[in-house]
Amino acid sequence: MAREFKRADRVAQELQKEIAIILQREVKDPRIGMVTVSDVEVSKDLAYAKVFVTFLFDHDESAVKSGMEGLHKASPYIRSLLAKSMRLRIVPELRFIYDQSLIEGMRMSNLVTNVVREDEKHHIED
Repeated sequence: MAREFKRADRVAQELQKEIAIILQREVKDPRIGMVTVSDVEVSKDLAYAKVFVTFLFDHDESAVKSGMEGLHKASPYIRSLLAKSMRLRIVPELRFIYDQSLIEGMRMSNLVTNVVREDEKHHIED
C-alpha cells in the first residue's frame, strides 16, 4: 500500500508550524513585523526549503522589501532554532519567498465581480 504523504511533505508541514512559532516568539527584528507562513516546499533530499510568507501590510512595498531583508538576515538564526526543536539529521537551508498568491487572488476576485456587475447592467438596459 502506497503512503499518502511523502516524507518531504510531512517535514514541510512540521517546518511550517515551527517556523511560524519561531517568527512569532523568538525573532525580534522590527523589520519583519506581522508575518504569516503560508506554505513550505522542501526538496526531496530535505536540504533546501522554500518558505512562502505574507505580511500584514502587503500593500506597502517598502515594508515588504525590508521584511524580506529581515527574514534573509534572520535565516541562520531560525535554522539553528529549528535544529533544536526538530529531530532531523539535516536541517534544510531556508529560502524565504514573498507569496503574492493572496494578493493575486483578491485582484482576480475583484475583476470577476466587476465583470459580473457590468454584465448585469447590460442585461437590465436590454
